[in-house]
Amino acid sequence: MASAPPDTRSYGKLLLWGGASVILYALLLIFEQPVLAWSSRGGWFFILPVVIAFTFSLVHGRFTGEFWESLGIRAKN
Repeated sequence: MASAPPDTRSYGKLLLWGGASVILYALLLIFEQPVLAWSSRGGWFFILPVVIAFTFSLVHGRFTGEFWESLGIRAKN
């Protein structure tokens, strides 16, 4: 890992992806019962938890990347 000076532009992205991550968690908590009911129906409804997991992975992963970027920590090339 290499340390670089923090990029001030990445703070906006950090807040954007962090906010999106918080919103996703809040939505999952609010709609917990309908999500459980839909995913337990069987058939093609098994895709719902998979799509939710991929969405969380994408958004939270992007937030984590922006977090490290805002600290000036990058992978060594």
